[in-house]
Amino acid sequence: MAALTAERDTPRRSGKDMVLPAAASKKFYAGGIGARDASGNATPGATATTILGMGRIKNTVDNSAGSAGDQNVEIEKGVFRFGNSTAGDLITRADIGNDCYIVDDQTVAKTNGTNTRSVAGKVFDVDALGVWVEFR
Repeated sequence: MAALTAERDTPRRSGKDMVLPAAASKKFYAGGIGARDASGNATPGATATTILGMGRIKNTVDNSAGSAGDQNVEIEKGVFRFGNSTAGDLITRADIGNDCYIVDDQTVAKTNGTNTRSVAGKVFDVDALGVWVEFR
């Protein structure tokens, strides 16, 4: 493509919301961790090494009887509070700014669980109710 020689009407998106096709045989609950699998489909957060945390699932979607792409999943970017793991994987304020890892669709941990977990996002804050995770 050549350089511009006139004004261009460039489309814009906020970058706060995205829509991904649902992975096959999955149910997504509003408020849960939404991730992207290796095929580019939405999948609920789970202990796996082939997914990437994308944000919070906006609406419940039941694709449990469907094929990949039969339904779409809305995922919101931002900072959201999820459950904190326990024992050696408990996230503390000392972890603010570090990656945290997906345990399930509502819990994050400090470590990758000996290479069994994928990145959820960055630890934004920690309070008595959980971990605030930043999804970019």
